[in-house]
Amino acid sequence: MAMKGLMFIAVSISCILCACSEDLIADMTCRANLENDRIIQEWKGEFFPNISYIRYEGPTSRNPLAFKWYNAEEEILGKKMKDWLRFSVAFWHTFRGDGTDIFGSPTKRWPWDDGTDSLTTAFNRMRANFEFLQKLGVSFWCFHDRDIAPEGKTLKETNANLDAVVALAKRLQEGTNINPLWGTAQLFKHQRYMHGAATSPYVNIFAYGAAQVKKAMEVTHELGGQNFVFWGGREGYQTLLNTDMKKELENMAQFLKLASMYKKKLGFQGTLLLEPKPQEPTKHQYDWDVATTMGFLEKHGLSDQFKLNIECNHATLAGHSCTHELEMARIHGMFGSFDANTGDAQTGWDTDQFLVDIAEATLIMLTVIKNGGISPGGFNFDAKLRRESVDVEDLFIAHIAGMDTMARGLRNAARIVQDGALQSLVDRRYSSFDSPLGKAIKDGSIGFEELEQAALNSEDQVPPSGKQELAEMIFYSFVQ
Repeated sequence: MAMKGLMFIAVSISCILCACSEDLIADMTCRANLENDRIIQEWKGEFFPNISYIRYEGPTSRNPLAFKWYNAEEEILGKKMKDWLRFSVAFWHTFRGDGTDIFGSPTKRWPWDDGTDSLTTAFNRMRANFEFLQKLGVSFWCFHDRDIAPEGKTLKETNANLDAVVALAKRLQEGTNINPLWGTAQLFKHQRYMHGAATSPYVNIFAYGAAQVKKAMEVTHELGGQNFVFWGGREGYQTLLNTDMKKELENMAQFLKLASMYKKKLGFQGTLLLEPKPQEPTKHQYDWDVATTMGFLEKHGLSDQFKLNIECNHATLAGHSCTHELEMARIHGMFGSFDANTGDAQTGWDTDQFLVDIAEATLIMLTVIKNGGISPGGFNFDAKLRRESVDVEDLFIAHIAGMDTMARGLRNAARIVQDGALQSLVDRRYSSFDSPLGKAIKDGSIGFEELEQAALNSEDQVPPSGKQELAEMIFYSFVQ
């Protein structure tokens, strides 16, 4: 590797910081242990010096740092894989995730992070983000405003911090095809949002949340972001004893109306997305699932201004399959984007694991194909390394595995569509509605009186088999 001025690299526990040359670079699994801000400021090299650009090597490859199934330029059903999948990296999990959980302190310190929330560290996280995206071959990333820039003592100072980091991101975008899939405002972590933001009982908090969304939407627009997400982690309640649910729902609707109005004023052409989740951190979150969220939007006249960002792990928390939520959104024209992750069947919370279930990925891609694609949305890896995974290369391995899984799902789904047997089974099951009686029901030309007469004139019949086992046999014969 050519020298690039003074390069400082993180080496494993027993190593030292040194000026970089090829023979002194530590192994790529080396753990970060940066000691002071001075080193961060002088960093002018790579954060992943021993990891090359990830290439497609095919299914027979055993290289953990290569794609086996994802071949970006390969065409499937007339569209390139990269255009079907539109992968995105989640900034918060990938560059801010330190292994902390409610029972334990951090387990990892990355080369770009000195443990502080300084602007200098924020700049290096952003540099790491772009290096990672380029080496992984991914064009999109997603962010919360407070993930990429530190909160200041005042809103004015906080906005200035955000502007500084966004200026760097704009510079790093130059000459690349990288831009945000979506941005969002973090309206759940700070103590001011303990009662919610849009649903807070305190008008000054409502106003602060609106100001934060305004700024986050502006920088998303500035960076060329294609969508803007609202996730209401605190927009719910812990008990109804102290809650005016009607007022909170009306206030949340008004907040979203104001956001939609500002989007138009700003000239932002991206899609506004709501992300359903039933609970956690609140006991009950108002956008519980896809059906609840669509009903809320319809009631308040917002259904033509928003679509949905659907997350698999949130679907299971709501008691649904991921495919149920995707199909419910698709058939109502509300499928906007997708957070590609999964949970653990043995736990009851949002574990944000990388999705590596090939059958699940195949079901997901069947819906995406029926939808004609997902653009301007995409597949955002809202997923994190396990607490025990502490090596830099683990970040690449996890994303490669997730991308390969979705690519396998796409390949499988395309073969199912081309084969046609599964769709034929479904079509035969509903074929009676192609009869004159069925067509009359569909076009509304008959009522209950005529249907009663039709029933009186026909013999009572036992319905044929639903053929579920055959449907499952057909489906799993394509899962590979």
